[in-house]
Amino acid sequence: MNEIKEPRNVRRNLSKLVVPIFIETLLIMMLGAVDTIMLSQYSDNAVAAVGVVNQLIMFAFLIFEVINLGTSVLCSQYLGAKKQKNVVQVVGVAILLNLVLGLLVSAILHYGAPLLLTLMGLRPELMVYGVGYMEIVGAFAFFQALSLTVSASLRSANKAVYPMMVIVVVNILNIIGNYSLIFGKFGMPALGVEGAAISTAFARGVSMIILFIILFRKYIPKFPIDYFRPLPSAGENMSYSLSQVLLTYFINMLGNEALTTRTYVVNMVMFVYLFAIAMAQGGAICIGHLVGEKKIRAAYLLGKYVMRISILVSLVLSCIWALMGHTLFSWLTDNAEIVRLGTVILFVDVILEVGRAINIYATNALRATGDVNYPFYVGVVVQWSIAVGCGYLFGLYWGWGLVGMWCAFLLDENIRGIIFVRRWNSMKWAKKGFVK
Repeated sequence: MNEIKEPRNVRRNLSKLVVPIFIETLLIMMLGAVDTIMLSQYSDNAVAAVGVVNQLIMFAFLIFEVINLGTSVLCSQYLGAKKQKNVVQVVGVAILLNLVLGLLVSAILHYGAPLLLTLMGLRPELMVYGVGYMEIVGAFAFFQALSLTVSASLRSANKAVYPMMVIVVVNILNIIGNYSLIFGKFGMPALGVEGAAISTAFARGVSMIILFIILFRKYIPKFPIDYFRPLPSAGENMSYSLSQVLLTYFINMLGNEALTTRTYVVNMVMFVYLFAIAMAQGGAICIGHLVGEKKIRAAYLLGKYVMRISILVSLVLSCIWALMGHTLFSWLTDNAEIVRLGTVILFVDVILEVGRAINIYATNALRATGDVNYPFYVGVVVQWSIAVGCGYLFGLYWGWGLVGMWCAFLLDENIRGIIFVRRWNSMKWAKKGFVK
């Protein structure tokens, strides 16, 4: 009877985490999507330029996530083991490290914008949009560094509802700010791309301030200096993001239309795997708690459940997106080649999303158990050999273009997915926990 009741309780806790994480992740994605949608009414070239910049910005954010992944893993396991002092230590160190890293990355993105975008091969007609956007958003990247750390800490403590509420406010501010500053409404100057950048940076600043207020009032009132100590982290996501930067460089070589199409597609399909992210993050927290409590079998079964639901939802949503592809692209642009190319890619993306759903679940679940190295090694080998290597071979060398590159991405996601499923089923992760 207890065995039946326990899985039900775990799944109930999972659902309480997944819903606010889903909404929070959706609204975080909306910050970038709103910029893209509003700028699509301004200029296709602006969309292409901002797409390249955002790839670099997202890579920078993944540097912060390396620390946050370690934070989430340790907090979950220590909370499961009821070691509150260790939780405070981990969160304090994570905030300090991401503050230092955030300020450093902000300086590099702001002052190095022209050089970085030149290295990405951004053409002169796009550079005027890209540099202005990157200098502003990049200068305040440390806002996001600290916000991500606080959000990860709150979610690990089953307080996911607070980051969700904060991002609702931030999105409203960003939409109003974009409308005002891109198009010059409500007495504001019409700043175009730079207006979108100012609005996004301001919204992230507000998010950081509110999250810190919540952290101190609802979770950790203070951080004693003697609590600080180093913590482990993971690098699979950083490898993935760096490979995406190089692939964006390859896509840029295909021309403005391919680059713009890629930006539109990325902003569309992120809503397909949004649920998988929420399920994976909520599942990882619950799995971390179970591992901390030494309930290995329950952690294993929960992981399988998360994977099945993630695949099903991603597959259904990607099919809907593919069928609506022509209509969606027609709303965003009147360029017939972008509409045609994007519609084809959305059909290819249906199979890709199956592998992506598995990878999102598996990397989070394995890290939550303490198996932090395996996802990194698999990611480095497969991402760089298949996504990057075959992406160049299919897209540029053989001349298949953007569709060829998407086929390479499909292979990458599904090969890693198969490897990670085998790893989870082997249960070799069961002895990797940090809590002894």
